[in-house]
Amino acid sequence: MNIIPSVNLEDFVSGDAVRKQSFVNAIGKAYEEIGFVALKGHFLDDALVEKLYEEVKKFFDLPLETKQKYEIPGIGGQRGYVSFGKESAKGKKEGDLKEFWHFGQYVENNEKLKKEYPDNVIVEELPEFNKVGKEAYKMLEKTAKYVLRALALHLKLEETYFDEYIFNGNSILRPIHYPPITKEPKEAVRAAAHGDINLITLLMGAQGRGLQVQNHKGEWIDAIAQPDELMINVGDMLSRHTNNKLKSTIHRVVNPPKELWGTSRYSIPFFMHPISDMKLDVLEGCINENNPKQFEDITAGEFLTERLIELGLIKK
Repeated sequence: MNIIPSVNLEDFVSGDAVRKQSFVNAIGKAYEEIGFVALKGHFLDDALVEKLYEEVKKFFDLPLETKQKYEIPGIGGQRGYVSFGKESAKGKKEGDLKEFWHFGQYVENNEKLKKEYPDNVIVEELPEFNKVGKEAYKMLEKTAKYVLRALALHLKLEETYFDEYIFNGNSILRPIHYPPITKEPKEAVRAAAHGDINLITLLMGAQGRGLQVQNHKGEWIDAIAQPDELMINVGDMLSRHTNNKLKSTIHRVVNPPKELWGTSRYSIPFFMHPISDMKLDVLEGCINENNPKQFEDITAGEFLTERLIELGLIKK
């Protein structure tokens, strides 16, 4: 597959059984073949997207010493600010050419999880920043819930199979700033080739060139969304849970041509994580003679900790 298929969530929520099944078939096929889709009909409206970008740009334009007030030690970068070059892809020594922020879950009616998750960090200088971030978080979480319902049907599970695991899940909204490149990078790129850790990722800001996806032949193809589309991909947790039936595809953000080095790039992924107790054991329906069980049993929390250590965000 050399193009990213486009699907419309309105088909799934339409109330029309034929349109709904057509969406399930299309997204299931795409995730088995390339692991990415472009999604129209999501729950983010244009005004909210515009306001979010406005607030994100204001934050990254703050002086470095102001931003660093919000870099919280000891939590593996799970909330607040993470400064330039701190994160690297699994197996890479060079830090990625980016800085970012993390909004996390707004826990409802669960004291145990409130204690488990770090608190969200409030930016005093920007009164709208956290409010708009929360609104966008909720709309992306709602979109992700319906995508996972479609995938549950594709996997011959109950439609609401994932609902209990993603309610109050450890999901992250990550506004990223790739600053202008001021000198020849030795080995570093804006985001080195990697797979995502989580169940699914919903990406805002894939409208320009930069994001590339590796197809099953090992070829890199551009993943460019239309203005009204989110790019959504399978993460390693879902790939593991489905015995690699749904593919977690390697992707990267390449540096722009030299004439565009002076420009910033912004993108905003939402990483849909389940609660840490979710068992990622391979689903029985995804094991057969041609595809024997490939992964050991593990919980989502154990898997996340392993990967944060590999990324350099948690020190052993």
